[in-house]
Amino acid sequence: MAGQAKRRRVTRPVGGGDDNDLDANADPVAGFLSWCRRVGLDLSSKVAVSRQGTVAGYGMVARESIQPGELLFAVPRAALLSQYTCSISGLLERERGALQSQSGWVPLLLALLHELQAPASPWSPYFALWPDLGRLEHPMFWPEEERRRLLQGTGVPEAVEKDLANIRSEYYSVVLPFMEAHPGLFSPRVRSLELYHQLVALVMAYSFQEPLEEDDDEKEPNPPLMVPAADILNHLAKHNANLEYSPNCLRMVATQPIPKGHEIFNTYGKMANWQLIHMYGFVEPYPDNTDDTADIQMVTVREAALQGTKGEAERLLLQERWDYLCSLEMVGEEGAFVIGREEVLTEEELTTTLKVLCMPAEEFREVKDQDGWGDEEREEDSLTITNIPKLKESWRQLLRDSVLLTLQTYATDLKTEQDLLSNEEVYTKLSWRERQALQVRYGQKMILHQLLELTS
Repeated sequence: MAGQAKRRRVTRPVGGGDDNDLDANADPVAGFLSWCRRVGLDLSSKVAVSRQGTVAGYGMVARESIQPGELLFAVPRAALLSQYTCSISGLLERERGALQSQSGWVPLLLALLHELQAPASPWSPYFALWPDLGRLEHPMFWPEEERRRLLQGTGVPEAVEKDLANIRSEYYSVVLPFMEAHPGLFSPRVRSLELYHQLVALVMAYSFQEPLEEDDDEKEPNPPLMVPAADILNHLAKHNANLEYSPNCLRMVATQPIPKGHEIFNTYGKMANWQLIHMYGFVEPYPDNTDDTADIQMVTVREAALQGTKGEAERLLLQERWDYLCSLEMVGEEGAFVIGREEVLTEEELTTTLKVLCMPAEEFREVKDQDGWGDEEREEDSLTITNIPKLKESWRQLLRDSVLLTLQTYATDLKTEQDLLSNEEVYTKLSWRERQALQVRYGQKMILHQLLELTS
């Protein structure tokens, strides 16, 4: 989950193996690479940690041409920083029941809070490469007015408000009581809601979560962990490296040819721009993020359908249809239909919703009485992007009305965004946050306007 936050300055690239002439105390990269050798974290001689030639802060650059399948580095599991490897792992395990929380991140966060202030923490050289915690660019650190003004309609302000409420609750109900119960392990300087906020953002952007085995789908997700070296890599949707998990180590392997001098990119998963800015504090400029999406809130489709009702009887029938969709777990008050550039990611949910809300009343009664309509699916009802123009007229109209309502939630229209993007003189005068927010809004509106064209 590593992200592109701003990091401390490094004067020049330092590669995996020829930094002996540097003072490790003066150069955090040299200190980190020395630490890597001590803990058995093997970096290929073909890569360098650098601030030059990278999209943001530190990154990793190819010193020589790299072929797909080549190992870039391997991180032994003992070098990972987690609730299981930190110096208070025994205590965290014994107190596991008291550390339960909605996020599931409390044990790792407590491990970080302890190791950060421990004078002899074995991870100190790794911490030296961390971003300045006071300069993280997640929207949770923006003033509320700025966040709402720049990101209205994108879904980010609402997500941030939930985060802030959960962080505060988690800190005062679980984390602070635990630290106060163990004052010898947590100095007063780390007992701070502000620092906890910052570490949550850091874990959000820089931690990794090992995937479950295929047979373990019923298990709880693995807790997050910090992976030194892997979190240096920045993200692109069109990445050229991937992290592989094995019993003894985690391996970063090239997935594409990487020419000499080019940056090495990992992927944090298929992330829309609103998710990237929310969780990592950056976006990919349009049209680079091929995984970008726009949301249509489920209740917005209900609102659009309600606009077409006439009289109390039709409104009651619409509510009955909605309740039926809720019973099928196809919709919810806080859910959203997710539309990508080339596909509807929530195709089953949106297809079923359009079908139920648009079918004649007699057919709905029959479907409800029979508890469904079987597994047969008409090809013309397929909700791929290319098939949308072939949908029934009533479906297209409801979808179009829902898109129009969604577009009304933004403070600006598409033309305003296009004018900003096309005027280089104006665009360069925008602040960093204004540019990032503009890219989020523009990407979403382009997807929504594509839907308007397809449903017209």
